[in-house]
Amino acid sequence: MGVLSIGQVRIHSGSATQEQALQEATDILVAAGAVTPAYVDAMRQREETVSTFMGNGLAIPHGTNETKEAILASGLSVVRYDGGVDWAGEQATFVIGIAGRGDEHLEILSQIAILFSDEDDVAKLNAAQTPDELFALLSAVNEG
Repeated sequence: MGVLSIGQVRIHSGSATQEQALQEATDILVAAGAVTPAYVDAMRQREETVSTFMGNGLAIPHGTNETKEAILASGLSVVRYDGGVDWAGEQATFVIGIAGRGDEHLEILSQIAILFSDEDDVAKLNAAQTPDELFALLSAVNEG
């Protein structure tokens, strides 16, 4: 069972606030059975300590270590906001919510970091027209 399914991938033509993006990431992870609704608070706490903006239009919100009980299973949410999200002063296009059991989040993080470190890959991710296309490009994270 991979950490990402097609139902956890969305594309929005408009923009969102960081708060809306964190809530949507949580809602997707809750629906996937990965986290409890309290996980949004864990993600907020993390952002207050350090921004999860990674460059190349990517933000990867995830909870703090103190909130392990909010994580039920490893999972990902992937939302592309074509209008962008103001992420602590940076412009995020992709908001990838991460929930990882134990040390699994490190493996998931490294897979995503590799994908988004290649400008050609990022261009393909931005050019994907449908969630299906986006999911196909991201499916490498399931194989890790």
